[in-house]
Amino acid sequence: MAETPITAKQPLELSVVIPVGERTDDLAALHAEYRRGLDACGVSYEMIYVLDGSRAAVREALLALDEPPERVRILELAKAFGEATTLMTAFAAARGTKLMTLPAYFQVRSDELPKLLTASKEADMVVARRWPRRGNALERLRREAFHRLLRLITGERFRDLGCSVRVLNRQVIDEIDLYGDQHRLLPVLANRQGFRVLEVDVAQSPHDAFRGRYRLREYLHRVLDVLTVFFLVRFTKKPLRFFGTLGSATFAIGGVAAAVLIAQRLLLGQPLADRPALLLACLFIVLGVQLFALGLLGELIIFTHARQLKEYRVANLVEAVAKDPVPGRERGTEAPRRTAER
Repeated sequence: MAETPITAKQPLELSVVIPVGERTDDLAALHAEYRRGLDACGVSYEMIYVLDGSRAAVREALLALDEPPERVRILELAKAFGEATTLMTAFAAARGTKLMTLPAYFQVRSDELPKLLTASKEADMVVARRWPRRGNALERLRREAFHRLLRLITGERFRDLGCSVRVLNRQVIDEIDLYGDQHRLLPVLANRQGFRVLEVDVAQSPHDAFRGRYRLREYLHRVLDVLTVFFLVRFTKKPLRFFGTLGSATFAIGGVAAAVLIAQRLLLGQPLADRPALLLACLFIVLGVQLFALGLLGELIIFTHARQLKEYRVANLVEAVAKDPVPGRERGTEAPRRTAER
């Protein structure tokens, strides 16, 4: 399909955001691959490359692309801030009515991009799932463990949140602020806000292969990210439900243990001075009170800022149109009177 030109009168339909971090492939080949898939979509688009920090070699490679300035834009951050910041920076500069995120390395086949864009007409956010998925047994085990943990904690049943290929409406970004490494869990946050999130199977790129290895701290970071989203999804405005439940359970364990020890002292004459179980029971009681107090403090903070917090969205506003009770009569005319029959 021929390239759709961008003119001043024609609104931009799609902004493609490509964050460039530590992992990159051959950008010239990757850009040409993406161009083929985007041209097949039949929409006007722009491509925004965001450099996470100073990357002279990457910048020179992008400047060497034979593209008009209105088609390819390059943003360079002063230093490395992380992918979430690069995405939010690009979203703020994007001009399209729809947004698409693509990685700076091969993940999916470019001819699958039109499928995602078509699916976005029925959803607020479309998440690509690489299927069938290649990989060794360790990769499958790691991927399955992460998504099972996510399903257990948040209840969400996504199957490939490691894929960065997504299409979303601008309203999603307007209502969700990303920070840290929450960009991976953006579908979970969007679903929590009431947006319709759809996962679509796409073919994996034959060049999609991670040749490095993840460090132990990366696994820890992913677990902490899931726990962070768990609090954001479940207890953003109800901290007492979490801390109160945990504190009550801890206090109950300590109280029962202390009651048993006191009963043994009073009824059986067992001494308490040399029993560390008494200190442990007291510790549980104090810890339970502190957790409960922490939940109350959180409730007070939420109460004072409740008017500024928004955890919902209005999908549609349906206004009822008043109908005249008498069919066939124009509005504003008086209904004919009927005389009662004698």
